[in-house]
Amino acid sequence: MSTLVTGIGELFVGDAAGTVMEQAAFVVEDGRVAWVGPAAEAPAADAAYDVGGRAVIPGFVDSHSHLVFAGDRSAEFAARMAGESYAAGGIRTTVRATREAGDAELTAHVARLVAEMRRQGTTTLEIKSGYGLSVADEARSLAVARQFTEETTFLGAHVVPEGISAEDYVALVTGPMLEAARPYASWIDAFCERGAFDVDQARAVLAAGAAVGLKGRLHANQLTYGGGVQLACELGLVAVDHCTYLSDADVDALAQSGTVATLLPGVEFSTRHPYVDARRLIDAGVRVALASDCNPGSCFTSSLPFCIALAVRDMGMTPSEAVSAATAGGAAALDRTDVGHLSAGAAADFAVLDAPSHVHLAYRPGVPLVAETWRAGQRIDGR
Repeated sequence: MSTLVTGIGELFVGDAAGTVMEQAAFVVEDGRVAWVGPAAEAPAADAAYDVGGRAVIPGFVDSHSHLVFAGDRSAEFAARMAGESYAAGGIRTTVRATREAGDAELTAHVARLVAEMRRQGTTTLEIKSGYGLSVADEARSLAVARQFTEETTFLGAHVVPEGISAEDYVALVTGPMLEAARPYASWIDAFCERGAFDVDQARAVLAAGAAVGLKGRLHANQLTYGGGVQLACELGLVAVDHCTYLSDADVDALAQSGTVATLLPGVEFSTRHPYVDARRLIDAGVRVALASDCNPGSCFTSSLPFCIALAVRDMGMTPSEAVSAATAGGAAALDRTDVGHLSAGAAADFAVLDAPSHVHLAYRPGVPLVAETWRAGQRIDGR
């Protein structure tokens, strides 16, 4: 059955040309976009759905989240807001709570967060492990995540847990833990950062993952300058995430390698680290994505509209650049071409805004503007 989506005041197509169409329409058939163009030229369809002059954008693609966890770290947030610094130490607090939680508790918690994301227009998301840090707990974390998305990332190399040396833990991550996680993971990641893993350790983790067919991504340069971004570019990784502290050489490497710089402004909001100068990256030719980094410590938001508003206000992005980074940019960071845009052939994943233009996502921060979320041509509520 085909459906004509019509009455669109503004359609943010999300294609490479940055097309924004007025008075547009598109046809959905078998869960995909079959045609897009001016409403006056729309072909016949089996049914029609009129969005009443509202704006339509591609569904958001959230390429970086940590949803499998238990416990609460609001006291840590309050302490940061009172002037204490963030140095990743709180991750171990979440590890203890996550290990103690049952599978049903973890699954219900992820379901709640995914429902939050859906209500805010996110139709594709990545979920990492990283709060188990044992063979059994990393595998079950990924098994829980796999119930909600195929874009699952093994992040055993998040931090070194208590009671084991860094050398022995890297051996565990690249050996038995990787073997247990592999059936549930598509990606492998490492936190290449002060207080976590150095460049050589991150390289070893990524190499082990690549050897068993996992695609690589990396957390890097979040807390200070370091070699993580350069490592990601050297290895030709699809994406490197955070990129808060960048040298000129880092920017050049990103531009030349094509590695996507995934920016996470919610982290800067929550940790009071400086916002990334996205204008510098875009003007240098770097591909940029925006993601939520939803996690219990450094950034507990599931809202990409909020991240878009921050990117426009504090990172030098235009509204159209920010929306593109949260849709097509996120798709690029996941090595996907079927989502993040509404061109013919793409998945019919889209959000209807209670607004006449995509600009309102930044213009009206904090307002729940996503009126409807559609995935594969079906309107969804929560999960």
